[in-house]
Amino acid sequence: MTANSTIEYLKSSSTDNFFLLAGPCVIEGEDMALEIAGKLLEITQRLDIPFVFKGSYRKANRSRLDSFTGIGDEKALRILAKVKEEFGIPVVTDVHEAKECRMAAQYVDILQIPAFLCRQTELLVAAAETGKMVNIKKGQFLSPESMAHAVKKITDSGNNQVAVTDRGTMFGYQDMIVDMRGIPEMQASCKCPVIVDVTHSLQQPNQSCGVTGGRPAMITTIARSSIAAGCDGIFMETHPDPASAKSDGANMLPLDQADRLLSGLTVIRQALNSLS
Repeated sequence: MTANSTIEYLKSSSTDNFFLLAGPCVIEGEDMALEIAGKLLEITQRLDIPFVFKGSYRKANRSRLDSFTGIGDEKALRILAKVKEEFGIPVVTDVHEAKECRMAAQYVDILQIPAFLCRQTELLVAAAETGKMVNIKKGQFLSPESMAHAVKKITDSGNNQVAVTDRGTMFGYQDMIVDMRGIPEMQASCKCPVIVDVTHSLQQPNQSCGVTGGRPAMITTIARSSIAAGCDGIFMETHPDPASAKSDGANMLPLDQADRLLSGLTVIRQALNSLS
């Protein structure tokens, strides 16, 4: 799928619905990835939500040296490619260094820039030059308007297929907030789709134990608020059993709750559309 067709796909809902980027934090194995993708695809097809499967092939930003980072780069990327082939949907993964972009682009449709790396010019340019769509996570330390500079690095590199994702702003040492004003502000300043990450924005990082905490009970609140504020897409991590997830289980949505959440968000989006 080309970058242009990826953007077109995200806008393909016949009811002007939001789109969804969702999946596990990290690829743990083929069976798990296929299970999550299949369940989410069934839900999103029924609700007319364009769906992109998300999975990190490797986790580079961990608090502790003994934290799980992945099953091997090529193995995980091949699983992402299998999800894409088997279900006919786009896939997205994170990249952490410029040298990774070309490798990952062989397997996925969207390259995602982690929030802590959103100012890394070499990484942004390398991602843009693959020709793939680029999704830039907003740094927890940046204002919404400043993301326009990150977007410009992509477009000035000859790639107009870009989106930005808000994943919360640091609020003290161990909490984050999502400022809903940032959604229309980034839509106006970045001139691209704006996504809200409704699970990472509920992380509680920097815990003394070295394992990030979270507030998953608030996922519905953040997701509903984001749709009501007019975001273009939702990003979330989900797992059949978050308690056993190898990464970020503390802030994931249980997979069996996805249908109820997404159905409710669709109702809110339809109500919002009726006011336009």
